[in-house]
Amino acid sequence: MAAAETEDGAGLLGTAAAHATARVPVAAPDDGVDAVLSGLRGQRFDSAAVVAVCRGTRLAGLVTIERLLAADRDATVAAVMDPDPPVVAPGTHQERAAWAALHHGEPGLAVVDDDGRFVGLIPPQRLMTVLLTEHDQDLARLGGFLGTASAARQASTERLRKRLWHRIPWLLVGLAGAMLSAGLVGAFEDALERQVLLAFFVPAVVYLADAVGTQTETLVVRGLSVGVPVGRVAVRELVSGLAIGSLLALISFPLTVWLWGDADVALAVGLALFAACSIATLVAMVLPWVFSRLGADPVYGSGPLATVVQDLLSIVIYLSTATLIVG
Repeated sequence: MAAAETEDGAGLLGTAAAHATARVPVAAPDDGVDAVLSGLRGQRFDSAAVVAVCRGTRLAGLVTIERLLAADRDATVAAVMDPDPPVVAPGTHQERAAWAALHHGEPGLAVVDDDGRFVGLIPPQRLMTVLLTEHDQDLARLGGFLGTASAARQASTERLRKRLWHRIPWLLVGLAGAMLSAGLVGAFEDALERQVLLAFFVPAVVYLADAVGTQTETLVVRGLSVGVPVGRVAVRELVSGLAIGSLLALISFPLTVWLWGDADVALAVGLALFAACSIATLVAMVLPWVFSRLGADPVYGSGPLATVVQDLLSIVIYLSTATLIVG
């Protein structure tokens, strides 16, 4: 049973407990690696990407399936686990929890109570859902930055038919982009099968590029709403995008090498972050400006369209770079 189901669901919405599940592999520190892997066969889990290592009911560490597969058959789980993984309390806000996992480079995040007892694990797909949900909420907040107060008031009070008319076409564009994204990832299936570790970083590269683009887009739309032309902020934003991309690349490279020990993957991630974040800044400036020049409200269209374009570019940049470097 998921941890969220053991408490009052109404009070857990938006928290780490709402996304945690106890249906994950659990092992003891003294268990043998070969025995743990054998015990996974025939079992059903909500996620098997990470094994929770517990002493009784208390969390002792986490170990990924990749590290178990790479370990000697006679090794113990304690020898290959991360003894100091990131953990969060059940009441931690979901966005803070997702960022804790992302910054530590873990594919899953353990939830423990105040006494250190293991409550459950937030699997990678749920972490991705949280990041995308929070990102969509950030984009939705752009709805207040319109050209005039009357336009903002009209957008807030307009009838259902107009609301749907303004939003659904762009969301359909987003749906088409999602289908295209899936196709692009499928085109690199061989590379991902040869090096599974590459798949771990797809969400991180896509999300960080989107986050950088969202920051730029917010500034541009705000500026347009008060009469500041894009040209006045273009150079500084482009330089900021390059600087942010460089900084993220420099930080990610040693962290990836340290945590996963693969310099080729680390180099691919670093270069992809630099390129994707830099290009996201450009996309986030150009689209609102185009919508404004065409006399359309940049709020409704530029956000979803920018997200689609940035996601597609990020996937292509990362997987192309990874294919060239890792092979």
